[in-house]
Amino acid sequence: MNKVSMLLEPVRVFLEQVGTFLPRLALTLVVLIAGWLLAKVARFAIVRSLRAVNFHVLTERAGMDAFLAQGGIESDTTDIFGLLIYWLVILAALIIAFNGLGLTYITELLRQVVLFVPNLIAALLILAFGGYFARFIGNTVIAYCRNVGMQDAALLGKLAQYAIVTFVVLIALDQVQIGGEIVRESFLIILAGVVFALALAFGLGGQRWAAGRIERWWPAGGKDDQR
Repeated sequence: MNKVSMLLEPVRVFLEQVGTFLPRLALTLVVLIAGWLLAKVARFAIVRSLRAVNFHVLTERAGMDAFLAQGGIESDTTDIFGLLIYWLVILAALIIAFNGLGLTYITELLRQVVLFVPNLIAALLILAFGGYFARFIGNTVIAYCRNVGMQDAALLGKLAQYAIVTFVVLIALDQVQIGGEIVRESFLIILAGVVFALALAFGLGGQRWAAGRIERWWPAGGKDDQR
């Protein structure tokens, strides 16, 4: 009898482990299915909401959609935001599921990825609004230079736009913790040179514009002609 009990003991232990594991596995499957459904709903809601506020117009004018199209990506920036939200919810569901199974090592890896996704979303938002602002500043510089009669107005406008875009890209890379101190310092040196050149050009152009206005309002020898 004792020998039979010893032989059946491993089977009993195995059945107990299976009995303990099966409910946890079922709960894990429920969490994954619920997470997948919630992810699809969140993706649909985010994309619809962004398009409702014309966020796709902003990213198109910022040049992000054209950049993606040149890279062979059919989706626009709005769809990418929806995809990031989708995977954020999926990863959160995976963390809950694996944590329920006691797979703490995989859970820790997924947690690191989940912490990276919001930074990536913030970086894309910085690129979108920063690119739009850069284009606005570039057009403003072109209009100003043409109004004061400066040559190479388009070139100066592009320089201002690209300088701001580079600065925005640097901020976005720093948001996702890409790029070191050397890259930032090098960019700041280049940016300082571009800003100085633009300031000098604006100063000279503004000086000629102001001189023309003064000459128009108060012509030289005007007082002598009135005598």
